[in-house]
Amino acid sequence: MRKTIIRSTGRYLPERLITNDDLTQWMETSDDWIRQRTGIGQRYWIPEEGNVGASDLGFEASKIALEKAGWSPRDLDFIIFATLSPDIFFPGSGCLLQHKLGLETTPALDIRQQCTGFLYGLSIADAYIRSGMANKILFVGAEVHSSGLDISTRGRDVAVIFGDGAGAVCIEGVDSEEDIGVLATALHSQGEFADALWTEGPASRLHERITKEMIDQGRHYPIMDGKAVFKMAVRRLPQVAMETLNKAGLSKEDIDLYIPHQANLRINQFFQKSMELPDEKVFNNIHKYGNTTAASIPIALDEAIEQNVVGKGSTVLFLGLGSGITWGGMIYRFGK
Repeated sequence: MRKTIIRSTGRYLPERLITNDDLTQWMETSDDWIRQRTGIGQRYWIPEEGNVGASDLGFEASKIALEKAGWSPRDLDFIIFATLSPDIFFPGSGCLLQHKLGLETTPALDIRQQCTGFLYGLSIADAYIRSGMANKILFVGAEVHSSGLDISTRGRDVAVIFGDGAGAVCIEGVDSEEDIGVLATALHSQGEFADALWTEGPASRLHERITKEMIDQGRHYPIMDGKAVFKMAVRRLPQVAMETLNKAGLSKEDIDLYIPHQANLRINQFFQKSMELPDEKVFNNIHKYGNTTAASIPIALDEAIEQNVVGKGSTVLFLGLGSGITWGGMIYRFGK
């Protein structure tokens, strides 16, 4: 039977480290204020001079993942690129990455599932592999948030949360009778709450996609109803975790590690408490990187593998909720 396995992972963070104390030069905030509300202590941003896009970070992470897999870019059948911060308005960053990898006609698909980009992306890869449409796939989640944040007191509720970074995963189809690879997936969306977390402009629905009025009002910056998102997350994440477990025919005790999207440490702690999970079963690294959106789960997975928290025979549950509103869960088992 055809199974979808993760052959390797890679991560890349830009060199510019921004601590909570660094943010006080631009806005009224403090290390205590940020830590108490989010659990974040620092994040990485691209250089102040810019000229670094999501595809650049994704390229660096991809090189690491490809080297670990022992693959050449030319081995790839398909590229899936998840980002809410593309290098340019269009075309998608997947095509830009494809060119940077030195490829000529390899197909590239961009997806806009924000914080659940990894879950949607890996589910697409799984479908392509099971259907025989592709066998070796590169998934990349990459974000450059820093150049699009309102780095002022007005925008601090959002600006303190986000970091830049990229995670890459080499995904392959294998024939196996073992119960390995992607075991179950549950995906959801509810556009009714799209405006709870969004960036309104530039917008094609407007006669002028971006206006001086929009800029003056800060509507080209991300806006979040933090309380609404928090309430949805702490309700939906335990629900989707149980839904995914039921699909796989597993209990919560069968999971060796839960890797949630790194949006807010308080959300993850609430999820852990709701599920009655011990500390060692929930992986968090938001204190180091902030919220890197589509990059967050693959970065966390890469670290968990590097730290030997997961490995041969481990069963992992990935889950997340974000803008859309979208949410989901996925169970993956490493081969022995």
